[in-house]
Amino acid sequence: MTTIDTTPAEAAASARSTAESQPRIGEDVLAAGRRAHELDRAHVFHSWQAQGPFQPMTIVDAEGSYVWDGEGRKLLDMSSQLVNTNIGHQHPTVVAAIQEQAGKLCTIAPQHVNDARSEAARLIAERTPGDLDHVFFTNGGADANEHAIRMARLHTGRTKVLSAYRSYHGGTQLAVNVTGDPRRFANDYSAEGIVHFMPAYPYRSYFNSTSEAEETQRALAHLEDMITLEGPGNIAALILETVPGTAGIYAPPAGYLAGVRELTAKYGIVFIADEVMAGFGRTGRWFALDRWDVTPDLITFAKGVNSGYVPLGGVAISEAIFETFRDRAYPGGLTYSGHPLACAAAVATITAMESEGMIANADRLGEDIIGPGLREIAGRHPSVGDVRGMGCFWAVELVKDRTTKEPLAAYGGSSPEMNEVIAALKAEGVLPFANFNRIHVVPPLNTPDEDVRFGLAALGRALDVADRYVTEQIRTA
Repeated sequence: MTTIDTTPAEAAASARSTAESQPRIGEDVLAAGRRAHELDRAHVFHSWQAQGPFQPMTIVDAEGSYVWDGEGRKLLDMSSQLVNTNIGHQHPTVVAAIQEQAGKLCTIAPQHVNDARSEAARLIAERTPGDLDHVFFTNGGADANEHAIRMARLHTGRTKVLSAYRSYHGGTQLAVNVTGDPRRFANDYSAEGIVHFMPAYPYRSYFNSTSEAEETQRALAHLEDMITLEGPGNIAALILETVPGTAGIYAPPAGYLAGVRELTAKYGIVFIADEVMAGFGRTGRWFALDRWDVTPDLITFAKGVNSGYVPLGGVAISEAIFETFRDRAYPGGLTYSGHPLACAAAVATITAMESEGMIANADRLGEDIIGPGLREIAGRHPSVGDVRGMGCFWAVELVKDRTTKEPLAAYGGSSPEMNEVIAALKAEGVLPFANFNRIHVVPPLNTPDEDVRFGLAALGRALDVADRYVTEQIRTA
């Protein structure tokens, strides 16, 4: 089998190419970056960090699939930042659209009509499944989920919300309580009416399943038990990431999403599909839901809708829930709902995705390059316990022991071993997305094939570090 690791000559050529790119970053830019870092450390309070020891990377430039750090190094952005720069950095069409909108109308209150917002809503509604033809705009994914839950509670007259463990739905108070990962713990006051259930997760099955069919059947039985025990008449909504992102990019087994849809319909529960990370082409479809032909009651989105160029999120609303508020005021809003700059960026992003074939390209990259490349890497590296994904949305789960599935970093934290792997990737010229014991392979949807192959080759070499921590039994198996 041909491996994707580069030869020494190819690696040297790549290094020369990277070195040759350095003049792009002049000393004036580097000096400004150093000044920015000093000011950051003096004044900026960062999310999810202990402020003292944190040493953030300075980014001084970006273009396409690459960023340049505060030392002038060129790095392939295999993280798409926070898995949101779906069309890459500084796409000229989107930059021009923002500039044009700024010259015409920078901002307007949400109660007024503006053409950017109206056109963005039309383009989004054209791509949502079923009758989800109405769009409420927010500033991002967390408040999209907050408002979707509010809509569900008002629509049903119920309070409780079901959410899966190993999920992430945002950092605001309700959204972080809905979240099913450790970031919830310090903010969980058990006052938000949230009930968590076990997800369908074939690699680390909570139901001792030995097949995908078993996982689907047992996970759905567990979910119906939870509904029964919590009281169906008390449950307003079930919120579920179609393909969980930060929590592990574990796609639902066949039949699971359809089963969730059936259960929510059976008990009159609003089904909220969180597509904040998986939506707008990330999985090789406009929405990940399209892969399973399931239509929820509400879809939340953000990130890829305009590649993060200006903050924007939203809720796509079904006709039934829209009718609840036809003659009844919806008690919620945001000053920047449907902000013209953000919506102009969304219109340009969606149009560019369509005209440049980015959705199909993401699917092709996953099928032809990323998937085969990661499986080939897994065959050579005993530290790889599992690879999974689709489109430009993949996870590599690293373990110390394939039999016991002992992770290279404990759930909810990192480890010196994982830090070494991340450092090795950066040394190879790749900016990774890492969480717990996983490396996520999530490049922009329009990343050139040769850049994706470069990133995979770098990952293959970095995993030599992880292999050193695999137990002797697996090493010799």
